[in-house]
Amino acid sequence: MYHTLKTPLLAAALCTATLLNAQNMDSQYASWPAYTGNDLELLVDNSGTHFTLWSPKADAAEVLIYDTDRNTPPIDTLRMKIGDNGTWRASVPKKLYGKFYTFVVTVGGKRLAPTPGIWAKAVGTNGERAAIIDFATTNPKGWAQDKGPKIDKINDAVIYEMHHRDFSVHPSSGIVHKGKFLALTEPATKSPEGLATGIDHLKELGVTHVHILPSYDYNSVDESNLPSNQYNWGYDPYNYNAPEGSYSTDPANPQTRIKEMKEMVKALHDAGIGVVMDVVYNHTANNDDSNFSLTAPGYFYRHRPDGSYSDASGCGNETASERQMMSDFIVNSVKYWAGEYHIDGFRFDLMAIHDIETMNRVAAELKIINPSIFVYGEGWTAGDSPLPVDKRALKENVDKMTGIAVFSDDIRDAVKGHYSNASDRGFATGKPGNEETVKIGIVASTAHPQVDYSKGNNSKFPYAGAPTEIINYVSCHDDLSLTDKLAASMPGSTEAERQRAARLAQTIVFTSQGTPFMFAGEEVFRGKKGVHNSYKSPDSVNAIDWSLKAKNKEQFNYYKELIELRKAHPAFRMATAKEIAENIVFDNVKTPNVVSYTIRNNAGGDNWRDIKIVFNGSDKPYETKIARGNWTVVARDGKIKASGLDTFTGGKITVEPASALILARE
Repeated sequence: MYHTLKTPLLAAALCTATLLNAQNMDSQYASWPAYTGNDLELLVDNSGTHFTLWSPKADAAEVLIYDTDRNTPPIDTLRMKIGDNGTWRASVPKKLYGKFYTFVVTVGGKRLAPTPGIWAKAVGTNGERAAIIDFATTNPKGWAQDKGPKIDKINDAVIYEMHHRDFSVHPSSGIVHKGKFLALTEPATKSPEGLATGIDHLKELGVTHVHILPSYDYNSVDESNLPSNQYNWGYDPYNYNAPEGSYSTDPANPQTRIKEMKEMVKALHDAGIGVVMDVVYNHTANNDDSNFSLTAPGYFYRHRPDGSYSDASGCGNETASERQMMSDFIVNSVKYWAGEYHIDGFRFDLMAIHDIETMNRVAAELKIINPSIFVYGEGWTAGDSPLPVDKRALKENVDKMTGIAVFSDDIRDAVKGHYSNASDRGFATGKPGNEETVKIGIVASTAHPQVDYSKGNNSKFPYAGAPTEIINYVSCHDDLSLTDKLAASMPGSTEAERQRAARLAQTIVFTSQGTPFMFAGEEVFRGKKGVHNSYKSPDSVNAIDWSLKAKNKEQFNYYKELIELRKAHPAFRMATAKEIAENIVFDNVKTPNVVSYTIRNNAGGDNWRDIKIVFNGSDKPYETKIARGNWTVVARDGKIKASGLDTFTGGKITVEPASALILARE
């Protein structure tokens, strides 16, 4: 992940200066009262409009009421009164729908800047002021009946990671609402060559879920100047519980951004596709002037002994999930998105900054709302943290978590080469020595009698207790796209050779145990012009050129068939480590850059008794012997068809360079 800050950070710890010295911070915060009521921020009922703010160390608190979303003075100021458990309260005996508000707290004699609060659910331009709206008016027709796809376990999903602008902004998309939530509501959009784009493309490809980069209100795009076409990934949170305005058709209208996001979710659900929300609770865009700091200075962050912000995020600060109110905020925020917006899953950015207990609460609470919801995240940090290692939601600690999955950097780096070294090759591009790590990926980092973890590149022990704890991928929005990685690591190669390597790489991902995850546009061999950290690069770098779909039609069809194969055969989606250990048998191969194995015993209840898979990442043909029988050739020599390409009766067979061989028999 890469981030950007829109506002320069203050040099002095303005807010934290009012607190006790840094060495005693943690013990002090532990003594702060926690509030567990469900009425924080704003409640509108028949008796009026009620404001509740949690700020235990405030000397005073006010609510400022406005007629507009920005650049106007308040029309009223409500003095808040001390409530229970660190809260401040104020009420007005009428429904203030259509008005905007901010809170102002005074701490240690300093009157802090206005803030929409940490629980603002509707905001105006640039999220500067919170809005008072009737949420019932934001629901699309049929919203009460809307539901996402039902899945029994996370590894039944096929996840497609996309960014709103990347997916729709290119002139070739044929989409009217380019870069907007509504882009995914438009049916029958076409490329210049007449091929499906947009939501119809997703249906044609066959993915089950889209993972959309941050869609909450983030800090780096000026919503008052959208003609400038600013771009950002959105890993700089500002208002966690309101949609991003630049993805709406009218950022100044709080209802518009909410309704249009819901319309997007419903359109995807109607197409049978779930929505995964990328969430970034590990840090905020700003430090002293964040909504957290302007509400309860210091409490929501970890600090170094000298009082400065700890920075495991690499973005200037890190939040303190081990503290009750921060943990509750994370849990209640995802529950809100799941309930109000019908979100089907959550991807946690730098999840290891959070503590294991909070992540377990997240998963458990979400499952109550929707048994098909799933949670996964990055099982690492970007820097050190005062949170003890044994309490972090690290990939190595994934088996201490329930209902949580982590990304496998094992399979990622083994298959394509190390992420941080553009020229480094991997198994799929001819570099020997990655065979055992590829096997670790195949068994989803679970214990297997034929896998030697001492030879693993990134992990030296089986850290996953089940395949449902692992997300397999070779590329995502971070770092070089697979297309660009292959160009950088295969100098002098042809595009056809690179596409062949990409097919092998993705075949390994999609036939391995665990959950497959792919980066949007790679099915049409999309690149980003060699830019790895494209978090604020222009559309000319990030946008998917949909004319590539016609140019690289065979590549698209390969991905489509690969996804269909996985969805049709539960042998690739086993539920337990025991099943994997019993049903996957590796062959004793001495040839570098070759991995060969069988999935047997109708694994997972599959109608195929045996599936023979051979990956040849070398530049030479590999000959192997197949037992006699009536085999269906599913994949060979860079081609694949889920229903079968050909038949084979056993004996010697050649696996061509940089390709996968998949055979199956009933």
